[in-house]
Amino acid sequence: MIVKSNNETQGFGYLQKKTFSPPQLIILIFFTLIFIGSILLILPISSSTGESIGLMNAVFTAISAVCVNGLTIINIGEDLSFFGQVIIMLLVQIGGLGFMSLSVMIAIVLGKKIGLKERLLIQHTTQAASAQGLVKLSIYIITIVLTFELIATLILTLHWQSALGFERALFEAFFYSISAFNNAGFALQDIGLVSHVGDPVVNLTLTTLIIAGGLGYIVIVELIRKRNWKTLSLHSKIVISASIAITLITFTVIFLLESLNVNTFGHLSTGERIQAAWFQSIVPRSAGFNTIDISALLPATQFIMIILMFIGAASGGTGGGVKINTIVVLMLATLATFRGGGQVKAFKRGIAIDSILRALAVVISSLLCVVLITLLLTLTENLNDYSFITILFEATSAFSTTGLSLGLTKFLSDPGKVIIAITMFIGRLGPLTLAYALAHRKSNTRMTYPNDNIMIG
Repeated sequence: MIVKSNNETQGFGYLQKKTFSPPQLIILIFFTLIFIGSILLILPISSSTGESIGLMNAVFTAISAVCVNGLTIINIGEDLSFFGQVIIMLLVQIGGLGFMSLSVMIAIVLGKKIGLKERLLIQHTTQAASAQGLVKLSIYIITIVLTFELIATLILTLHWQSALGFERALFEAFFYSISAFNNAGFALQDIGLVSHVGDPVVNLTLTTLIIAGGLGYIVIVELIRKRNWKTLSLHSKIVISASIAITLITFTVIFLLESLNVNTFGHLSTGERIQAAWFQSIVPRSAGFNTIDISALLPATQFIMIILMFIGAASGGTGGGVKINTIVVLMLATLATFRGGGQVKAFKRGIAIDSILRALAVVISSLLCVVLITLLLTLTENLNDYSFITILFEATSAFSTTGLSLGLTKFLSDPGKVIIAITMFIGRLGPLTLAYALAHRKSNTRMTYPNDNIMIG
């Protein structure tokens, strides 16, 4: 959308008052990206057979790519041509990196000025605390993303070259590097990465990318700039410490549980079990890769993965979910309540009540969304053919933009495909972003009422 103005300051004000707010613009641009991606994927050139993959398949795949989800109803490696796979990579990169960050780089190259409208959009998409220094932040983000992806591409190319040949190894390495850093989880093989369960190079390279993308750009930039734990922001400290804790706990639980499962870890050596447990402790928090058959996991392990998918990565990162920092804030508020109330704090810093209320709103709205989607899927899909945990797993995976599946996605009915597609879109943007975007106006009333007590519990 182009807004013409005779002066620089009028443009954003006109856009804000007469047309769209930043959240609404983000939704509009996402719709545009999905539309363009669908058109490109429906072309015969995108299909490996030379025949169109069909409208439903194209739209579903485009939504999954732009929303960096990874759920598919087609086989990316077999049903799409080289051109189609490149389109997937581009959509994932734009969807994960952020279209505004890319726009900033293009504007800088073309010598264009970054206005207030663009700065506010960057702030909303990166979830930065301030509108200052956002152009420099965007440059940092682009540099970080390309550095991680190119190094990983080099490592994987050299590792796969002898088996695949240089050209194919280079393409697959680049594809998986983009998919992993952006927490998308798209794979070129229908079985995922099962054949690499005991490959330390693949396991460590991809999980490093997933962790880096999931931490969030703000955290990575702080780590590069400050390099000192004491000077990090409260947000970065919470994200890093909570991520380490939840990863170690999950790794231990999955290793112990699945060591009892002959269908998953039964045929693996101790080293392979450690790698498999490590990989599956990382990927549920928003990257839908797998090195073991997810459908063969114990129900207890699958339920743990549902919890991890719902929690997700960190705010400002490429992952989905309600965000780990959101969960930590609510846990700290709960602990403070158990201790008799008082200030909610962490690392000798207090947490504002607004942050706690926003965290509560995100978790409650997300829970309601997952419950509703699960209910709808039980109506559109035959529950007698699938267990309830399979449907809950699929709904949570779609909402959290994880992309893991117990096998239901490819057999969804048409209404089920529509439901999952909408869920992926909502999950990527977030319930609060949609609420802000759809709100017609903000209440400016100054009227307040006296407080009263309500019985709780």
